Formats: sequence, C-alpha cells, structure tokens
Amino acid sequence: MELQDEIRIEAPREKVFAALNDPEILKVAIPGCEELEKHSDTELEAKVTLKVGPVKARFKGNVTLDPSEAPERFSLTGQGAGGAAGFAKGGADVELVEDGDATILRYTAKADVGGKLAQLGSRLITGTAKKLSAQFFDDFKAQVEKS
Repeated sequence: MELQDEIRIEAPREKVFAALNDPEILKVAIPGCEELEKHSDTELEAKVTLKVGPVKARFKGNVTLDPSEAPERFSLTGQGAGGAAGFAKGGADVELVEDGDATILRYTAKADVGGKLAQLGSRLITGTAKKLSAQFFDDFKAQVEKS
C-alpha cells in the first residue's frame, strides 16, 4: 500500500522539522499512541493501540529516522508487532518546502501488513491508513501552529 499527500503548516521549516523530532508533539499527534520514547536522535520506540475493522491490537514498534538531508527532506522506516493481530512495517519519505512564512509538508509512505490484519482486505486497510494519516497530520499541524 502507498499513500501520498501534502499539508500546509503555518510555521517556518525549521520549526516543523523540530516538531517532527519532538516526542511530546508526536505522542499527541499519533492516533492511539500510549507511549513514545526517544532512544537517540534517530531511534524511537512506540506503543500504539489501533482498531482496524474488527481487529483491535496494541502494537509495539521501533522507528528509525534518516536525517541526512534534513531539514529539507528525511526518511523514516519502522516496524511494529501486534501479537495475534499481526505486524506492520513500512517507511516514509518526507519533504519540507518553504512557502513564505509557511511550510509545505509532502510525504510518500509505503506499508505492508501481515497476520490477521492482512486478512481484512486491502480496501479496509488502505481506508483506515488514509484516515489515520489524515488524523495524524491534522493533529500535528494544530500542535505546531499553536506553539
């Protein structure tokens, strides 16, 4: 599955990039996030509870950031295990483009799921992924613009 979108955030690029690296802002923005721990500048660990159709699972996972081209662009990869519900793994490429005093955040994300989640069908999984992605970016934008 692949998702692409962009969002305009009324904040300078450096502020948006800093927020994308702030565990407190991310914890508020990630749907179902219970814990988010930063182990280093490039390693995060999360516990997230999500419901996808009839399957509700608590995922524990790790995310690795590649900030080698920051703050203009960066990438991340991650994987999570949800016990009997299955697993999810994927990554995203993020581009932050200055637009006056604002920033255009563009992303392309790819994900694969397995276990019970994979049995739900691609339409349900893609729809849920789009909904969760939109919720994350709406909440993230609100957090960045209010601070």
